[in-house]
Amino acid sequence: MRHMLIVGWLVMVLLAGCGQQAAPQVPATAPQAELVVFAAASLTNAFTEMGQDFEARNPDATVVFNFAGSQQLAQQLGQGAPADVFASANARQMEVAIEAGRVVSNTQQIFVNNRLVVVVPADNPGEIATLQDLAQPGLKMVLAAEDVPVGEYSRAFLDKAAASGEFTADYRDAVLANIVSYEENVRAILTKVALGEADAGIVYTSDVAPNEADQVQQIDIPDTLNTIAAYPLAAVSDTAQPALTEAFLAYVLSPEGQATLAEYGFIPVLQAGS
Repeated sequence: MRHMLIVGWLVMVLLAGCGQQAAPQVPATAPQAELVVFAAASLTNAFTEMGQDFEARNPDATVVFNFAGSQQLAQQLGQGAPADVFASANARQMEVAIEAGRVVSNTQQIFVNNRLVVVVPADNPGEIATLQDLAQPGLKMVLAAEDVPVGEYSRAFLDKAAASGEFTADYRDAVLANIVSYEENVRAILTKVALGEADAGIVYTSDVAPNEADQVQQIDIPDTLNTIAAYPLAAVSDTAQPALTEAFLAYVLSPEGQATLAEYGFIPVLQAGS
C-alpha cells in the first residue's frame, strides 16, 4: 500500500512538472565588432583618445590598438598578424606592408605630419643648451634604431647639421659617439630621458604630451635642419571589418580627427599643405 502511494505521488509530481512552462531564455547579446589598428608608437596618446571617440560614435564597435615601432608593425603584418588598419610613421614601412601583400598599393594616404625635437631631463644634468652641445664628449644620448622612422629622421638631421657650416665637420660622428642605446620605438627614448637615464634624445614634438611636459626640457631643431615626417594610413587588404575600417579612416581624416591630432602636437595634413 505504501509503495503504491509513493508511486502515485511521483506520478503527480511529474505531471505537475510537465504542466509548468520552461524558464524564458535571455537573448544573447550581439557581439561587439572589433577593429584592430596597428599604429606607430608616436601615435599612442592621440590615437588612444581618438579610439574612445570613435567607439562613442560607433557603440557596437571596439577599437583594439597595437602600438609599436612602425618597422615592428610592418614585420608583424608580413608574418600574417590579423589587423584592419595600419598607421605608419613613414612611407618606407608602409611599402614593406604593401610588398608583403597586406596593403594594396596606392590605397595609402598621408593623414598627419610631425617634426623632430631634442629632449633633455627636466634638471638637464648634461647642461645642454644648444644643438651644438650634443657633440660634447661624455654625454649619454639615446636615439631610435636606424630602421625606426624617427631614427632615420634623426640621422638626416645630423647629416644636414654637419653639412650646414653651422656645426663642426665632425659633428655627426661626435654625436653618434655619445649614443648609449638605440631604442625600438620613440616612446622608449622619451621614457629614458624623462627618468634621467640619458642626457638627451631625439623624439617627435607630439611625444611630449601635456602630462609629460614637466619631465623634460625641449630644444627646437630649426626648419632648415628638421624633417617633416609624413604618416601614411591604409586599410589592411584582408580586413575582417571593411565597413568599420573605412569609417575609422574617414574619422581620422575628418576635421574632428585632425583637431585631436593637432592637440597632441601633430601637424594636420591641411596645415602642412598635403
